[in-house]
Amino acid sequence: MAHKRFSDEDQDQPNQKRMKTRPSLVSVIRDVVKVNSLEYICSTLEPMIRRVVSEEVENGVKSICMRSISRSPSMKIQSADHEKPTALQLIFSKRISLPIFTGTKIVDIDNNPLQILLVDSTAAEHAKAPTSLPHRIKVEIVVLDGDFDRPELTWNKEEFDKKIVKERSGKRPLLTGGELNIMMRDGIAVVGDIEFTDNSSWIRSRKFKLGARVVSQGNSQSVRICEAMTEPFVVKDHRGEVYKKHHPPALEDDVWRLEKIGKNGAFHRKLSSHGINTVQDFLKLFTIEPSKLRKILGDGMSDKMWEVTSGHAKTCTLGSKLYRYCGPSYTLILNPICQIVKLEVDGRVYFARDLKTIQTSYVANLIKDAYIEWNSLEEVHETALLTQGDMMIGHDPNEQQTVIRSYMGHSQSLITDGSSGGDGGAYDWVVNSRF
Repeated sequence: MAHKRFSDEDQDQPNQKRMKTRPSLVSVIRDVVKVNSLEYICSTLEPMIRRVVSEEVENGVKSICMRSISRSPSMKIQSADHEKPTALQLIFSKRISLPIFTGTKIVDIDNNPLQILLVDSTAAEHAKAPTSLPHRIKVEIVVLDGDFDRPELTWNKEEFDKKIVKERSGKRPLLTGGELNIMMRDGIAVVGDIEFTDNSSWIRSRKFKLGARVVSQGNSQSVRICEAMTEPFVVKDHRGEVYKKHHPPALEDDVWRLEKIGKNGAFHRKLSSHGINTVQDFLKLFTIEPSKLRKILGDGMSDKMWEVTSGHAKTCTLGSKLYRYCGPSYTLILNPICQIVKLEVDGRVYFARDLKTIQTSYVANLIKDAYIEWNSLEEVHETALLTQGDMMIGHDPNEQQTVIRSYMGHSQSLITDGSSGGDGGAYDWVVNSRF
């Protein structure tokens, strides 16, 4: 029986094996899904793995190279040379004329177009001359933030570029009107007619600077040329130009064109109430009686403000016009601000340089009379007067004093202690004085 049972089991065994090796539909589907998922995962991970490996290899190579460089004396020298400050720089040849208004041409202090020079920064300031390079250089004019304040040549290109100011959203470019990219020849580049289109009030510093940088060096890029920049300045709207102060002022300018005197302000109204409407009016009274002029302006004008205003007025260009004032036995020739050029008494002629030796209150009073009658004075053009004055230098001062004393008829005439009898000082009424 046992033998038979074993025999029966042996007969069933092949069938059981056949049952185990026959895969079911579910297992087949499961195996297919596993294979597809693995292929997808591999295809996804492969680029990522390649990139990570590549980066790690690159970093390793760089690290090895840097260690090699640090151990090499020759490479250290080359690196040090590369970091040395440049000896070449761009500069603006002259300061910019101020103030600056939108829509107004930007010029230098001599009213000429701006010039940019390429110079050797190691040269002394007075010895800086244009330097030529063997290749052409293109220079770009840019606007900088006024707060870019670094010692000369201590900034790098990236720091300079970060301070470039662009136009506000929806506005025109900040600089227009001329070519902003100019070629430099023989170390000189002349800037065309450029102007601002927007004021500077919208940036934090409220000021701009003009800058110049090299954007192309022909076939060579090996030379570092330091950028140029001007002093900071305010750009005002064009409508503010009607209140602009003139430097120098003109005789016919309204008196509010002088520094510290605002249009329709308190000082302007005070001066106008006394008939002082122009710079010429201001200077005439300043010549004759400065203390009176000072009193008109009042305590609201400090001594410092007074010095600024009067100093600005004294830069006025007088021109060549002269004025004749005639009395019973004398003739005065005055310049436009009531300074004496020539005095003729009883046929004798005295020029300004001669009058300095005979200072008389009488002459000062004659000039005051001429000031009062200014509107009736005759305008003349006697350009030969100064030449004639040189011919009169040899006259004896004692003889001059005698002539004027005899004309006055009394001994009160001569003032030898430095006083002219007025508030203007000894020589205020003498032409070419220093006020």
